Amino acid sequence: MTRILAVSLCFGALVASATGARSDDADFFAGKNVTVMIGYAAGGTYDATARLVSRHMGRHIPGNPNFLPQNLPGSGGIKAILNLYSVAPRDGTSLGMLARSYAVEPAFNPQMAKYDPARFLPIGSTSKEVSVGVVWHARGIKSLDDLQTREITAGATGIIDDTGRFPTLIRKLTGAKIKVVTGYPGGNDVTMAMERSEVDARIGWSWGSLKSRSKPWLDEKKVNVLIQMALQKAPDLPDVPLIMDFAKSDLDRKALELLFSPQISAWPLVAPPDVPKERIAILRRAFDSTMKDPAFLADAEKIQIEVDPVSGEAMQQVVTRIVTFDRSVIDRAIELTEAK
Repeated sequence: MTRILAVSLCFGALVASATGARSDDADFFAGKNVTVMIGYAAGGTYDATARLVSRHMGRHIPGNPNFLPQNLPGSGGIKAILNLYSVAPRDGTSLGMLARSYAVEPAFNPQMAKYDPARFLPIGSTSKEVSVGVVWHARGIKSLDDLQTREITAGATGIIDDTGRFPTLIRKLTGAKIKVVTGYPGGNDVTMAMERSEVDARIGWSWGSLKSRSKPWLDEKKVNVLIQMALQKAPDLPDVPLIMDFAKSDLDRKALELLFSPQISAWPLVAPPDVPKERIAILRRAFDSTMKDPAFLADAEKIQIEVDPVSGEAMQQVVTRIVTFDRSVIDRAIELTEAK
């Protein structure tokens, strides 16, 4: 009888301990601030998307923490990635709206991108995306064929991020004459530079962002869409060539898959390594709930942000797939995107 009582008490203590742990995690966020680092400058779609999520997600977390967006641009988004990976608290109070290429950066830029992308913990993405390359109407460029004989300049935030890699890739695969001009803090700065005729093109622009936030330019034919970059075409761009169609070999196709898999989670909200799994579960549930919240959806429509959410679990599968590519695929992807 004594032994049975002892076992019962022990079991009860274990249950209480487990329940207490769950309770502690559920109560953890009460009174807390959650910092959301944004890898690019204010004014662009990364910034708008991160701030949109930050306005609503706290309501869906027990304890209703405050979300505090913080821009940390630099090195084509790598500054924010490294800060989240190595400096930020690993307790659930720091998140990042990172460059969508975070899962492939170490393969392309090992000297600067010193981190393991598989250790980040994805929370969710507000949408998938197709990137496009557009040229300002005044240049008179109507198609990629025109770039076989005429050169354009494309503005970029960095030679080692998508805005620099994608025009280089197009040049090498298609023969298009494109010169990359770097040094812009964010995509919005490239857009303004194009309007001021400082550069001719923006390549690596979110199609969803362009057709919503810059729709007048499309309606007034201020820009011509030359190419789209993703694994599949956007349904509403059936006649615009897809970069995948220019692959010359199976190795090329695999290299392009490596490069464009991150488009599946276009606006990635990510937690640093080692955050307790119970808190990651809370954050993922909150993100999923936010994506269905009528107030969030109304706000997104008001500021013209498309919502087609991707779960944290689905994002993790993409990262897991990316890190399985063998060296020959990585080397070919690097060869296609190196600024040489």
